Parts: sequence; C-alpha cells; structure tokens
Amino acid sequence: MSPPSAAACGSAGCCPTSDTGTTIYHKAAGSPRLTQSRKTVLIFFYYSCSDKPVITPSRLVVKFGDPASATCVACQQACLPLDDSVISMEASLGTPDINGTKVTWTVDRMTEWELTPKCYYTTLVHQCCTSLSVTVYKPPETVSFSLNPSEPLTEGSKVTLQCDVLNVAPVANLTVTFYRGQTPLDEVKSNDITEKPVSETFSLSYNTRKEDDGVQFWCEAKLELGAEGPQPPLVVKSEEVNATVYSPISITRGEPLHLTCLAEGNPKPQYSWTLPSNKGHRSGTDLKIDSDDVQDGGQYVCTVSNNVNSVIVTFNVTVQGEFPQD
Repeated sequence: MSPPSAAACGSAGCCPTSDTGTTIYHKAAGSPRLTQSRKTVLIFFYYSCSDKPVITPSRLVVKFGDPASATCVACQQACLPLDDSVISMEASLGTPDINGTKVTWTVDRMTEWELTPKCYYTTLVHQCCTSLSVTVYKPPETVSFSLNPSEPLTEGSKVTLQCDVLNVAPVANLTVTFYRGQTPLDEVKSNDITEKPVSETFSLSYNTRKEDDGVQFWCEAKLELGAEGPQPPLVVKSEEVNATVYSPISITRGEPLHLTCLAEGNPKPQYSWTLPSNKGHRSGTDLKIDSDDVQDGGQYVCTVSNNVNSVIVTFNVTVQGEFPQD
C-alpha cells in the first residue's frame, strides 16, 4: 500500500493536524507492508523541516490575465526514496508537472486575485511544505486630476488637489504624486489592503499663491511591485490642469470700483452679482461703484450660468486709506 496523500501545509514546517476518526497507517513488526485501521484518536504531528522545498522564484508577480509559472525542488535528501514519498504542488489554479523531486507549476492565464500555491512532500513520518507568495496586479485604467473648488481661485485661498485612480490592484502598492509644473509637491499612499481592483480618490491640501496663476497642476500613479515586478515601475499620468489665481484688488477709499465678469456659452449665459454692501450699479457683466467706502471691501461674487452649467468668480477687494486728496 502506498503512503497516505496529505494536504499541503500552511507553513514551511510540518503542519500540526488533529482529527477524530482518523485513518491510521502503521507497520506491523517484521512486515514491510502498511496496514490501515480506523480509530477515534487525537493526534498531533510536529516536525522541523531542515530540508524543505525550494521554489523559484520565491515571489511571483504577474499581471492579471497573463501566464505564470514556478519551479519547486521538493528536497535534497529528506523526501528520498521517491517510492516512499508524495511530492506535488497544490494551488487553486494551474497544473503541476512532477519529474522526480522537481515540480513545475504552470498557469495559462491568471484569473484569480488571491492564491497561495504550496509545494510539499509527504513521507511515512512527516510532511514539509513551502508557500509561494503571488502578487496579481492590474495597472490603473485611468488617472484624472481636478482642483476643488474648480472655479478661478484667489491668492491665499485653500484648494484641494484631487487625483482619481480607476480600477487598480493591489492599491496598497500604489503611490500617487502631486505636481506643480514639474515640481513634486507630495506623495500619498492608500491604506486599503484589498487585493482585487479598486478605485480610489487621493487628496492633497494646497494654499494658492499669485505665482500659481497659469501654472499646470497634475498627478501620477506609480504601481511599485518590488524587484520581481515590472522595471521601471508602471506609471500612469493624468492630464494637466491650468490654475487661474486672482490677486486681491486693493483700492483707496473714495475711488471708483469697476469689475467685469465675462463668459461665453450656448445658450447665452446670465449674470448675477453678490456684494458685501448694497451700493453699486449692476448691468450684466459689469459692476460699478462711483465712490467706495470701507464697507465696500470684501468679496464680490459673480455667478455666470445657463441651463447647462454654472461658474462662480470671486473678487476680493480691499479698501484702504483716507479719501484721495484734491
């Protein structure tokens, strides 16, 4: 009778096992044959594997949908002679090809996100196994960048830089970098340990400066999978977004104020103004105050809208000093 076929271990050593109603294999004195009997027992096996299976590569990184393979040498001596051992590779996907102490595991197309192949050998007295770490990855489908709020900004205002990454795996290996022009601002990582593809939004708070007007902001997503992964690491970049930043308007008390808000659209847009005071003459795109005072300082908001979209432009006006002298 051949030795029992054992399930693979969950560690590099022999698996502790317990069972009731276990089939026991034993050898009677003076007999070369194994005899089986059914008994209700509780048994534990512990064995330290000094000659454990060696898998090459020790870590496998494969793109979802691609083929993959690994080779295992089950032992140097401990699993010999082969007639008294069971050698194989256990996995939820793929097939093992056994040639002596060597097992070749192949997958025609990787269609699972989570799997841990195990190469093992089982002798009459113990079992040893080694697990293969497999990382299945998928590059981002798209990476997009936006400013929030999206309307024209004023100097010194706080804006959120937002990077949306669609369907990437594993997201824990993703690094998102935000850029101002060609200068990196900061890196952000995910705390999600999901192995299947996910979509995630990454954010960075930023204070605008007048020098940011006309500057291009963007982000990139880099999937870093270690030395076994693609080299250089996979990088997907977003489109660039031009920032519009207005500086505060400073005028002297008593001077006139003239603001213009102009937009194009189809249907033709409508204009409305919100003022810090009730003074002023509003006529569509223009706002005029003949002689401003301290209470006229503050935010002037122009809302441009049609039945398709609405855009808000904010003017920060500061009124300073005394009335102008003649």
